[in-house]
Amino acid sequence: MAEPIVFFDRYKQQLETEVVYGEGFLRWAYEHAVGRVATQVLVKRACFSQWYGWRMNQAKSRGLIAPFIERYGIDVGEMKRSPGEFEHFNAFFARELNAGARPVDAASDAVVFPADGRHFVIPDIAENDGIFVKGTRFNLLELLGDKTLAKRFAHGSMLISRLCPVDYHRFHFPWEGIPGEPRLIGGDLYSVSPIALRRRQSLLWENKRYVTRLQTDLLGEVLLLDVGATCVGTVVSTFEPGKHVVKGDEKGYFLFGGSCVITIFEPGRVVFEADLLEQSSQRKEVYARIGDRAATVVEVG
Repeated sequence: MAEPIVFFDRYKQQLETEVVYGEGFLRWAYEHAVGRVATQVLVKRACFSQWYGWRMNQAKSRGLIAPFIERYGIDVGEMKRSPGEFEHFNAFFARELNAGARPVDAASDAVVFPADGRHFVIPDIAENDGIFVKGTRFNLLELLGDKTLAKRFAHGSMLISRLCPVDYHRFHFPWEGIPGEPRLIGGDLYSVSPIALRRRQSLLWENKRYVTRLQTDLLGEVLLLDVGATCVGTVVSTFEPGKHVVKGDEKGYFLFGGSCVITIFEPGRVVFEADLLEQSSQRKEVYARIGDRAATVVEVG
């Protein structure tokens, strides 16, 4: 029997089993021999995601919106536009929310989640021995594509925020500061679901991604990575490089598919919340939303 994806829901204070969009296809693509060949030959390639994205941009894809909302219990009350106003599925997928739908923790020491989704933390990257399965160290050099940064952040801490297709797909700044220009690191477009990562954690640093360096006051430099995945060939930045942002400001959005955002802090700058530390130590994610506290700032004297 296939192993389910179990996560801890911060709001319900209990473990939940994830309802996976396209689970049958994912398990075939990453758990079966023929599927793994197909993934290598076609599914991981940009052309596959571009084709799927094109389908989701067609007017007839509007017909998918209502069943999707019903199947996955999307809260239409928090959406800025009503379901009938979207011109295609991708417009619905990248939907904006009403003001106040995601209140931001205003405490001066609160670092907040950059995205809705399931979150996993690594307190010391150099000491990590695997995310969902033991035995694979996180390859920071491959992830960042920069020897100097990899050395500097080797003992830093990391927040991995995984967005499922059912989640709100805009992502935001976890702290205030001045962001630089996003740097593209080319790669493939594998799934970032635990179904795939249990077999190969390295997919996180093999996928197409953008690295943005955020210069801050109390946290030094923070690295923000937007990682594409299968059917997410398009990552759109909506911020202005060089212009000061505040905690909770929008940074960008993904088009259709599951994807993830990775936040990396300098060593000793933050302490993650207790539920994140506890569940991650058991190789489980925590479901939480944008604006809620993810970590507390450790002031450096």
